[in-house]
Amino acid sequence: MKALIITYYWPPSGGSGVQRWLKFVKYLQDYNIEPIVYTVDNPSYAIVDSSLEEEVPKNITILKKSIKEPNTIFSFFKSNKAKTSAGFLDSKPTFFVKMLQYIRANYFIPDARKFWIKPSIKYLKEYLTENKVDIIITTGPPHSLHLIGLQIKKDLGVKWISDFRDPWTEIDYFHQLPLTEKSKKKHISLEKEVIKNSDAVLVVGKTMKENFSSLSNNIHVVTNGFDAEIGDEKVKVSLGKRFTITHVGLMNADRNPFLLWKVLQDICLENKGFQTDLEIKLIGKIANEVKDAIAVFEDNNVNVIDYVSHDEVKKHQQSSQVLLLAINKVPSAKGIITGKIFEYLQAKRPILAIGPTDGDAAEIINSTNTGITVGYEDKEVLKETILKFYNDYKNNKLLIVESDINKFHRKELTKKLANIIVETVKG
Repeated sequence: MKALIITYYWPPSGGSGVQRWLKFVKYLQDYNIEPIVYTVDNPSYAIVDSSLEEEVPKNITILKKSIKEPNTIFSFFKSNKAKTSAGFLDSKPTFFVKMLQYIRANYFIPDARKFWIKPSIKYLKEYLTENKVDIIITTGPPHSLHLIGLQIKKDLGVKWISDFRDPWTEIDYFHQLPLTEKSKKKHISLEKEVIKNSDAVLVVGKTMKENFSSLSNNIHVVTNGFDAEIGDEKVKVSLGKRFTITHVGLMNADRNPFLLWKVLQDICLENKGFQTDLEIKLIGKIANEVKDAIAVFEDNNVNVIDYVSHDEVKKHQQSSQVLLLAINKVPSAKGIITGKIFEYLQAKRPILAIGPTDGDAAEIINSTNTGITVGYEDKEVLKETILKFYNDYKNNKLLIVESDINKFHRKELTKKLANIIVETVKG
């Protein structure tokens, strides 16, 4: 069985967007499904990690087509921390930046990769007339890729699965975009058309499935996960000597845990030993609002690292005392499941999550016994939790006894995906 996978993010792309389908492609052949990857020939990736190219199976077909992107214009956004794929939005944009934001939001629907749609449809239709595949799979964001799958299905009748790594109209920053009512309706209309016409829809969490359930009865939850050899848990972890609270990944204004900084500052003032032991480690790009918030700490309490390779990220996670999971404080917070949560599980260090206590991320943490989720405004519980972690750290007892985390291994998740692919082709 052959599956054509249409993805914008592919090695040497770094960051979270590439991980899901790189890992699925890595294991699909174990379940008698041959992946064929279609991706961009001249991508503009915000993060590059060449080490990930080593994980691409050598025996698979990779098709590429160049893309025209308006990056020359919108590169101005990045230098001004305006909205980008990294998730930043300038809190005090100039008039010119506002104008560019408005243009991008309303004239590049569903996103700035829309110019890849028509040439990709033409190229892939020609390819598929000469090369039979059993199913095509599109993964977004960018959600413009789903429109490629939609048109190919309409024209060729091939089976099609749409995969939503992140929501479309329910994504955390959608409500911040300067969209006109007409543009909002266009996004909603396209999203509905994609879901209704897909033979199956993949989502990463229960809340996303509930949100889409009125549009399709063939929605499947296949979460993200971690990828390591079974047995890695037997390797002794070398912990850092300080009480390190580590966050990995992008931290924008919506994800800035103000309450945490306040609580940590209070404890530092109350306990000089805590202040000496504390290390706040932020790995990845952080917004100016975050930099301002952590400026109250002593220099030796803060360690900001811009970007490191995926392998290095794992080392930082495994050597940290506590892993911080900050859920974006947005209307869609309950359904947010960041990719890092699964590698946090693999690291087997206590997770401190700040977000909805009844959200999808909290359910994963609770079910695996890997940490605690504290509400955005629950100062008392947050302080108690940090002090409990700290006391355990001082007594060399800060550990977790995780439960059933192997169900989130990438190979197990690929097995679940393979079953969905087979059933969709048969159906």
